Amino acid sequence: MKIYTKTGDKGTTALFGGTRVPKHHIRIDSYGTVDELNSHIGLIRDQDINPHYQHVLMEIQDLLFTVGAVLATDPEKATLKNGKDRLNIPRITEAEVAVLEKEMDTMNAELPPMTHFVLPGGHQTVSFCHIARCVCRRAERLAAALYELEPFDEYTLKYLNRLSDYLFVLARKLSHDLQANEIKWIPKKNS
Repeated sequence: MKIYTKTGDKGTTALFGGTRVPKHHIRIDSYGTVDELNSHIGLIRDQDINPHYQHVLMEIQDLLFTVGAVLATDPEKATLKNGKDRLNIPRITEAEVAVLEKEMDTMNAELPPMTHFVLPGGHQTVSFCHIARCVCRRAERLAAALYELEPFDEYTLKYLNRLSDYLFVLARKLSHDLQANEIKWIPKKNS
């Protein structure tokens, strides 16, 4: 199988279902950003971190392919002529959102209370988490804009929202585990 097809040489690409859209279409931007997020999460997973976090991150990466598939499907062609879903894969449900919430609760129980915003950084692995969190927020913003135009399964959007929260808590937990300095943002006062 060749990687290049030459079908996108004029600035269009195909969605699942065959509909061709410009490569700058919000749907493409949306699932492309999810793909970018998945790559950043792979970078975090490749760090010397607790194997449990690596496992959770791999599960998240798997689910992000589901999110991408949902976002890449033309809603008008989501159902085949025989009535079955074009995407023959499990969808994001409340259960996947609950896993992220449980993981955050477990990590938060081991962390000091947060009293200020924190400056991203302190350790390269922590910085990777913050970058992934920001990319996740961008993916969520794009997906939310797409959802307004062409609604899709609401748990897909909810998952992206919760995932950015998870990445923030993971950054704090890794700061704690790696004994990195978590720098509080304390606004300067006007003189």
